[in-house]
Amino acid sequence: MDKKIQHTLNDLIEIARDGSDFYTEAAGKVGNPELAALFQKMAGHKRDIVSGLTADVAAAGGDPADHGTMVGSVRQVYAKARAAMGDTDYAYVAELEELEDRLLDAFKDTVDDADTPPQARAAAQKYLPRVIECHDIMRSRKMALKKAG
Repeated sequence: MDKKIQHTLNDLIEIARDGSDFYTEAAGKVGNPELAALFQKMAGHKRDIVSGLTADVAAAGGDPADHGTMVGSVRQVYAKARAAMGDTDYAYVAELEELEDRLLDAFKDTVDDADTPPQARAAAQKYLPRVIECHDIMRSRKMALKKAG
């Protein structure tokens, strides 16, 4: 397998796995049932992306990433600290929206980078519409909470 394909897709897997873990954790921490349900749904979208990209890496003969990123772990600790000090709902939404920014940037970089192997670009393009949709949902939710607060 082309190591660049494996590396590129594994980066996306790791960031999406961070998102799944973080959404799942946040769903259990917020008091708002509607927000908790949204977080569970978003965690499911991230798990679908992880599963699909994992299959793509394996199908190409590579070793799929089986963990998240260090940055993702640090963000979770930071969000917990912020949530403990103030508005839990807004703190989690704000951090999750930043995670969505990070995931969207990673997918766009993969699609736009001229050095991305065609197989990796195609895999990223397949999930990009859902990544954009999730990003937009969390951005809208963050703006609504900011306006309400």
